Amino acid sequence: MDGVVRVMTTLPAKLTFHIPHALAAKRQTADLPQSAGKARHTFNASIAEADMRDAHKTLALGVAVVSGEVSHARNMLDEMIRFMEGHADAELQSVEEGTL
Repeated sequence: MDGVVRVMTTLPAKLTFHIPHALAAKRQTADLPQSAGKARHTFNASIAEADMRDAHKTLALGVAVVSGEVSHARNMLDEMIRFMEGHADAELQSVEEGTL
């Protein structure tokens, strides 16, 4: 090692979606994986179901991005949120940054 300490920035957020066309609680998780998978690969981010599994027609996803620069992490998170909002077959209800 070169003795240089590298600082990584992790920015988490919880995205809550309303899925009006979900017919059952089991169906809600099948409505977002394609968008989440594309976002995961496009932004090299972590995405997983966060909570609200029992809330009918509602799904929360925990997302996180990591970068060596705060401004880059912030831009990646903002772009990923816009991407998910534009490509998900669901309505983005809320974004809670700093929460997983």
